[in-house]
Amino acid sequence: MTLSGRNGLFRAEIVLAALSTLTVIAASLVVFPIYPSLEAEISRHSEGLFHVLIGRFQHINLYAVHASIAASALYALLVLILIYHSFETTRSPEILFVSFFAGSFSIEAARLILPLREFYDIPSLYLLISSRILLFGRFFGIFSLFAASVYASGLEVRKQRNVILAITVATLIIALGVPVDTQTWDSSLNMIIGYTSLFRLIETAVVLTTVISFCIAAYSRGSKEYFVIGAGAFLAFFGRNLLLNADTWLSPIPGILFLSVGIWFICTRLHKIYLWL
Repeated sequence: MTLSGRNGLFRAEIVLAALSTLTVIAASLVVFPIYPSLEAEISRHSEGLFHVLIGRFQHINLYAVHASIAASALYALLVLILIYHSFETTRSPEILFVSFFAGSFSIEAARLILPLREFYDIPSLYLLISSRILLFGRFFGIFSLFAASVYASGLEVRKQRNVILAITVATLIIALGVPVDTQTWDSSLNMIIGYTSLFRLIETAVVLTTVISFCIAAYSRGSKEYFVIGAGAFLAFFGRNLLLNADTWLSPIPGILFLSVGIWFICTRLHKIYLWL
């Protein structure tokens, strides 16, 4: 992919993230008064690892969930702007997939359709579509960071378009194939999906493989910077888990901090590696 084509994708992602941020701001005016009554309808806690261990001892707070959604959209916007300005003239095959990972957080605004349903008469079909879009964005994001690690460990750059297509197809199969219960949702405003244990296992495997691939790149390319990038990827995945499953005030701030530190490690080290190439 040419540099101009890649930068065009950066700009498109920035527009999407900006629209997502504006959507969250506009929806806030409607959903804020609904949250206290909506909390009484919650029958399931979030299934994130941190929240399973600790979150059950904390009172569910949908304002914290809203804050995590807003933070996700704003995070995507700011990180994409920084990536665009930092890598506009710097060639790095990995950074496009890192931007896809960051941009996937803008899709989290789709969760707001659940509280909006309490105010507007939204058909279940739109809830189903929204849930599948959310699933697509999340898995596209983690597969993209995995692809960045595979590029770092030696994948041919010429195959970049094919990799994007492969990620898209695999993610569509997951997003369209998984059963979704539009009548049941958890405390982080995620609709309940089938095969949760299987998908959690897949996500864990992708995270571990991504970190290992960056470590392999450190040896194969003789650059210790990839060890730091691997650590950044782990922090980013951990922060992602905290942020996307937040249902109390314990999670949003640590989640966004881990995400920010992780993506900073990744981007600064990639920029250092490719700056003089």
